[in-house]
Amino acid sequence: MKKILPLVFILITFLGYNTQSRNLWAFLSYTSFNSPEGPYIETYLSVAANSVKFVKNDHGKFQATVNILMTFKQENEIVAFKKYELNTAEIEDTLNIDFHFIDQQRFAVPNGTYDFEIQIADKNKTVAATPYTQSITIDYPIDKPSFSGIQLVKSYSSAIVPSTLTKSGYDLVPYTFTFYPENESKMIFYSELYNIGKTVGNDQKFLISFYLESFESNLKLNSYSKAKKETSKDVNVLLSEISIENLPSGNYNLVLEARNQQNELVASKKIFFQRMNPKAQISLSDLGSTEIANTFAESIINPDSLREYINSGYPIATGLEKSFIRGSLKKADLVTMQQFFYSFWINRDQQNPEMAWNNYKEQVYKVQVNFGTPVKKGYQTDRGRVYLEYGPPNTRSTQYMEPSNYPYEIWQYYTLNNSQRNRKFVFYSPDMVTSDFTLLHSDATGEVTNLRWKIDLRNRIYESRDLQDTQVINSWGDMQTDYWELPN
Repeated sequence: MKKILPLVFILITFLGYNTQSRNLWAFLSYTSFNSPEGPYIETYLSVAANSVKFVKNDHGKFQATVNILMTFKQENEIVAFKKYELNTAEIEDTLNIDFHFIDQQRFAVPNGTYDFEIQIADKNKTVAATPYTQSITIDYPIDKPSFSGIQLVKSYSSAIVPSTLTKSGYDLVPYTFTFYPENESKMIFYSELYNIGKTVGNDQKFLISFYLESFESNLKLNSYSKAKKETSKDVNVLLSEISIENLPSGNYNLVLEARNQQNELVASKKIFFQRMNPKAQISLSDLGSTEIANTFAESIINPDSLREYINSGYPIATGLEKSFIRGSLKKADLVTMQQFFYSFWINRDQQNPEMAWNNYKEQVYKVQVNFGTPVKKGYQTDRGRVYLEYGPPNTRSTQYMEPSNYPYEIWQYYTLNNSQRNRKFVFYSPDMVTSDFTLLHSDATGEVTNLRWKIDLRNRIYESRDLQDTQVINSWGDMQTDYWELPN
């Protein structure tokens, strides 16, 4: 089960940083670019004005200020840093401060891996800054094509006077989140492609494309796809947008690709985002065109069995498929369910959808045996969902009898979705009865992140009243830190 925690909800895509420090709400993202002078990182910080304290300044107007420190370190040596104050605009009164103020910074950093840290605090409150750290890798090869990071954009316009917002002749107002609520109808993005001529030749044609894909299954959504021919340059710029008005709620990737004239992939880039759009529903008319005659789906004639088969696919379903399962499955007739079921599996394996289903069914049986509870099917549990979505973990550390902690498990994946490395999941059983282990924390993209997971794990005997606490003092028998840092 994916959830938003009341204290901290962090989605790390390029970097998603979200802190609630004594009611201060700030959101940070970043992306990287290359230039003739070398690579650089841009940071985009958005602070909720209603979460900071406004005071009267010398002009008799109200203004708020946050203190910010950003550092980039390698082996504990500072490579780049900025310490500064970020001020809001001056306002006449504080009756209506429902807005965000945005800051953008650039840091010149060579290729390499860095420990990035940000500390942010309200200048007008006596609250210490809470640091957040993240490992960042910059890698722009000189001898082959590569995309820059992907900057999400709120709006853009032709630049009249160059500023820190200017790139390639446009002023780009950053979109600092990786979450698109229902009122956002389009996704605007900017990226740069470097050295494509190293592969296709100078002034040669190549294909650049972008599309959305399901995060869980990497299925390409063809209705959210565009492609165009370009001529190779030192830097090819991509500033474009996709309508997401009808994109259902779910987890997605935006994918950029460059292909040569032989349609071979020579460079790609993707970022994760979430969409909330409860109004979007699957079109039953589209399902009606699905031909199921003489298919394995047609042979399933028991409505209850078929409905259960479809429900079991929820952990790997796309956003649109999930909307059908949640909203339409209960009332769907047999033929509609057969059409949906066949469409579901042929989208995953066009050559042999029946084999794909049979293989998945075996995994559903495994999670039922291992994770099913008296009140939940195995695929409905958090452990079952993670197992079906990502496969079996490479390591699974279990502790059910520690004196200070609730029963818990820590799963480690060496590789996740072919893109994430060394990702972990912490499950725990706060009721200690049903064996329904809830996902407490993960460092994987798109999963719940809870920096207080060690505190919550120990709530069995100790309840912290300080919302800033993220660490516990180890007591006899505790292994959670060892299992997190060195899973076995």
